[in-house]
Amino acid sequence: MLSVNSIRARFSLLVKLALFAALLFAAHQAGRWILGELDIFVRPSTEPMLHRLIMTATVIYIVVLALPFVPGVEIGLAMIMLFGPKIVPLVYLSTIVALLLAFLMGRVFPKQTIAEIVELLRLKRVSTLLASLEPLHRRERLEFLLSRTSSRWLPFLLKHRYIAVAVVLNTPGNAVIGGGGGISFLAGFSRLFSFPAYVLTVSLAVSPVPFLILLTGE
Repeated sequence: MLSVNSIRARFSLLVKLALFAALLFAAHQAGRWILGELDIFVRPSTEPMLHRLIMTATVIYIVVLALPFVPGVEIGLAMIMLFGPKIVPLVYLSTIVALLLAFLMGRVFPKQTIAEIVELLRLKRVSTLLASLEPLHRRERLEFLLSRTSSRWLPFLLKHRYIAVAVVLNTPGNAVIGGGGGISFLAGFSRLFSFPAYVLTVSLAVSPVPFLILLTGE
């Protein structure tokens, strides 16, 4: 039978999950709204309003893209389609900022909340793994995971984790595993990636399309 403290803890966790779901929904709606606002006729008389709209769209784009499971890349693509190559540097830098923000959120996310979710889902093996990894540093975590896996592919992915992340970030349909924000969040939470190296990885991973647009002018 559950104790009062256990019931309170589970209720608190459910409230947190509900608030997070509400945040994702609000972000999704904000993305849809800004896409609708961008679908306007650009004229010289609308330039002041357009400037404010671009700034608003940029902020919303960063926030939405940084959240897991919220499709945000459409906002960046819409901005590029509407304004052409001149907006590409802003979208490129905003994409990097969003993914690094997600990475840092993963770094500071309360471990206790993850532990509560795992316990609620009764994932005992995951709970044991997290408890084992908690006191370890980055290199120790990597060595621990390599020593415990029986998979043929996991050691390769762990050793080449920066390349793997770069590939996944550019894989169509990655929204099913959290999108760019979710992938970066997990990378930060795992503590297997250094921040400077992740900055370089993200900067290179999201560069092909922007640079191609700038080179071709289309």
